[in-house]
Amino acid sequence: MATEDESVDLFDPFKQFISLERDVLVLSLAMFAFSLGFQMTNRFLPDYMVALGASGFIVGLFGTVGNIISAVYPYPGGAISDRMGSRYALTLFGLISTAGFVFWLVAPQIGTISLGMFLLEPWVWIFVGLLLAQAWKSFGLGATFAVVKQATEPSRLAEGFASTETFRRTAFLVGPVLAAVLIGLHPDFTVSFQYVLAAAVVFGALGTVAQHFLYDASEDTIGGSFEGIEQIKRDLREMPEPLRPLLVGDTLVRFANGMVYAFFILVITRFYEIGLDTTLALGGFSYAIDLSPQAFFGYLLGVEMLVALLTMIPAAKVAERVGLKPVVALGFAVYGVFPVVLIYAPEVLAPSLSLSGIMILVFAFSGLRFAGLPSHKALIVGPAEQGAGGRVTGTYYLLRNTIVIPSAALGGYLWDFVSPEIAFSVAAVIGVIGTGYFLVFGREFEAYA
Repeated sequence: MATEDESVDLFDPFKQFISLERDVLVLSLAMFAFSLGFQMTNRFLPDYMVALGASGFIVGLFGTVGNIISAVYPYPGGAISDRMGSRYALTLFGLISTAGFVFWLVAPQIGTISLGMFLLEPWVWIFVGLLLAQAWKSFGLGATFAVVKQATEPSRLAEGFASTETFRRTAFLVGPVLAAVLIGLHPDFTVSFQYVLAAAVVFGALGTVAQHFLYDASEDTIGGSFEGIEQIKRDLREMPEPLRPLLVGDTLVRFANGMVYAFFILVITRFYEIGLDTTLALGGFSYAIDLSPQAFFGYLLGVEMLVALLTMIPAAKVAERVGLKPVVALGFAVYGVFPVVLIYAPEVLAPSLSLSGIMILVFAFSGLRFAGLPSHKALIVGPAEQGAGGRVTGTYYLLRNTIVIPSAALGGYLWDFVSPEIAFSVAAVIGVIGTGYFLVFGREFEAYA
């Protein structure tokens, strides 16, 4: 493992970003625009659906549909890209994603539609929008991993991923906070969230136009043609042996997170109904703050991502000294215990802290799960042969995401028909088991050993 004494520069990802070549810069900006639009909207959609008449189980099904999309979109997305070329494919998928934001925006206006014996409730259009909005995200997962692997020394893979991940996740910080500001403009959440969705439509349109007219993909050689189901089978058989225990532990942890992820906002807005009502005094001036639970949730996501951005690069530096495995295990552990921390912390800590203060601490703790993400990505792609990073990554995520598909539906069933506490407790047990499995059987990437 690396031993040289290097200082940690939290602004290094942004310095690298400014120095990027034009085409990569354009794609990075487009990625930022779409990430911004998606992060402004996606975490709030479960509460939007409940406001439109959906039950907790329907919210769980929404999460499961999202899991299905994450599992199946990358392969056909790559095939379309190979046939159309990157520029036109990116433009097509950008338009489709923007159309998805539009469906979310107009869902309340469409209202309930009667089809004989069946009624299409307004929340149905949220599912339609989801099928479209995630289209742009189907590009580049494997290619991004492969490019970072090719451009980074093996012993510094975690740091390479930390640079790209830090810039991308800046949108994860800005998006929810901007959404919280817009949600605060109207007392009716259904109305104020439409302001957020309208902004997402604008960001999607700008990202699509920018990438179409500014990106030159004439020399793009990433990716080959998709050879069908036999290629998937071959890639599964040829997955590097060190990845198998990581995949098992990661899948259990992600299954646990998938059970409750869509319900994080409902814990704040429906279960505890925690907003923020306080007064800030500064320099003789006082300012009253009165945030609805939905707006407060946006700021909580901002706290979570701020902690993530501040810890990812230092954690990657630590990985160069202690190895990837301990840092990845830390992230898994936070994923595993977070559900019980979120659902029970207000009951345990309420006598000594305000509910809003408790939740700020809880979501700050949640941000630590992202500290292990760069090391996790390095541990996935590290064992792959040079030139095979994209295929190994695609295979890993295809298998993991396919197994995780039913998690949200299971969580929704437990939330609706048993209790939220049971749903979150079962998720935590599964997550802790996954973490323990990885700690016992996980393998270190030899470049960090």
